[in-house]
Amino acid sequence: MGTFSIWHWLIVLVVVLVLFGGGGKIPKLMRDMGQGINAFKKGLKEDQKNKDKAAEGDDSKVLDQDSPAMASSEEKDKAANG
Repeated sequence: MGTFSIWHWLIVLVVVLVLFGGGGKIPKLMRDMGQGINAFKKGLKEDQKNKDKAAEGDDSKVLDQDSPAMASSEEKDKAANG
C-alpha cells in the first residue's frame, strides 16, 4: 500500500460527511458559503460607495489658515495641560 492521492482523500471526506452529517448537511454548507460570499461582495460594493461619497465631500471642505479650527501647537499644549 502506498500513499493516497488527493482524490482518495476527497472521496473519503465526502463519504464521511454524508454518513455522519446526513445528506442535507452538504447543500446547507454550500448555501451558507454562497451567502457568505455574496455578503462579502455586497460589503465591498458598499465600502467603495462610501469611499466615493467621502472623496466628493472632502473637495468641498477646505479650511483657511486663518480659520479658528486651525490651532497652533502652543494652543494645543495649553489645552492639553490645563
